Amino acid sequence: MGSRPVATVGALAVACLVLGGCVSAKHAAGAGDPQRNADAKHATLTISTNAISGGKNAQEADWITKELIPAFEKAEKAKGRNVTVNYQANGIDDAKYGEKLELSLKAGGGPDLFVVGGDSIATYAAAGYIAPLDKVVGGEANSWTGWKQVDAAVKKNVSMNGRYYAVPNGVDGRVLYYNKKLFVKAGLPADWQPTSWADILAAGRKLATLSGVTPIQINAGTPMAEATTMQGFLPLLAGAGAEIYDAKAKKYQGDTKAVRDVLSFYRTLYRGAKLGDPRLQQDPNGRDESFTEFSQGKLGIIGESDYLWRSVVCPTKSVCNATAMPDRNSTVGYAMIPAERPGSGVGGQDFVSMSGGGGFTINPHTKYPQQAWDLLTFMRSATQIKAQLGSTVQITANKQVNDEILARDPALKFIADKVIPITRFRPSEEHYTSVGALIEEATGQVVAGKPVDEVAKAYQQGVVKLVGADHVSSN
Repeated sequence: MGSRPVATVGALAVACLVLGGCVSAKHAAGAGDPQRNADAKHATLTISTNAISGGKNAQEADWITKELIPAFEKAEKAKGRNVTVNYQANGIDDAKYGEKLELSLKAGGGPDLFVVGGDSIATYAAAGYIAPLDKVVGGEANSWTGWKQVDAAVKKNVSMNGRYYAVPNGVDGRVLYYNKKLFVKAGLPADWQPTSWADILAAGRKLATLSGVTPIQINAGTPMAEATTMQGFLPLLAGAGAEIYDAKAKKYQGDTKAVRDVLSFYRTLYRGAKLGDPRLQQDPNGRDESFTEFSQGKLGIIGESDYLWRSVVCPTKSVCNATAMPDRNSTVGYAMIPAERPGSGVGGQDFVSMSGGGGFTINPHTKYPQQAWDLLTFMRSATQIKAQLGSTVQITANKQVNDEILARDPALKFIADKVIPITRFRPSEEHYTSVGALIEEATGQVVAGKPVDEVAKAYQQGVVKLVGADHVSSN
């Protein structure tokens, strides 16, 4: 989850589904009527994702061809519709696939059904690539029973101005992982839950008494890219009571108290108390190195997403390779990220998190809006979500599915039950990527030893240059 493009679960970042009669400019005149071709008895639907059997995202491709298509065609036939669904496999670079999608949408064509990241909704809507689902398919977009299985926080990630623009396809969450064995050796509780930043630093100071152990890793710097913002800065900022962008005021955080508090925490962690390793924040492979250290019992606390649990320190070497931890379940603990002080988090929260994710949306110029909605809701049914996962145990946007499949994984259930309901998401604003780069630079400078006030001022200037002084808060 550290890449700069849309951060989502698995293939979500750039996957898209393309429905039949791919939209072209000649269909644009029909846009806006949710009932157009609703009574069509024959239709051909084409699904295209950035996946291919035997290659990239093979599990997704196999699910579509072996599970989804046969089941959907059968369900449509039961409704008296003769629907043929074809699958177009891809297996290219994610960025190139995303560019291909945007170019097709810009040309007035593009897929009828595709995935949009939550942080791209505003940009896509402004460009006319997407529209509120209730405008595209009608009121059923709001009354869909599946919404009852989606947490309110996750709904917000696919909404804008109170209207749904997509149906969630996946979600993740950030927590603090820690090594229970190291905690016990340092005189700390194996069942640890900090309630403030001071608690985190206090635990780090005790871990510092252990030979050969780096106490804490919170991602910082440009080499970590989006992992710096999502695993480090943004959760801390939420803990200081602010989100990076205020959609109502249309303002980014600049040189504010919350930003300075976060940068001061980084300075204490890496320069003052010297509880983290500054070298890792400057190393292009620093994040992977921190994974290795944690898996080898050389790192006490690390801020990460559920990705760490599932794909880095899982017990099976064939899955997690060199970083696998056969004793993971008994050795690795997990805790919610605390606010700077109890109650000081955004919205008055005691604990905070950040999540990535997005959802499937429907091209407003689709030739078959009702059929597209049928496929979309069919795909996001509990049955098809489980079919897509196969034997994979992973957090989904569906609470019913989570209750069932996460029952055998306490860490993921903890995140689904405790973290997702209080999580926040990256802003859906066109300048976020550039602001994120400034955040990465600012944290790296603090870790390198520059004074917080100097760094915060330079960060403010950078944001003002990007969005204008009227769209930047400072206090």
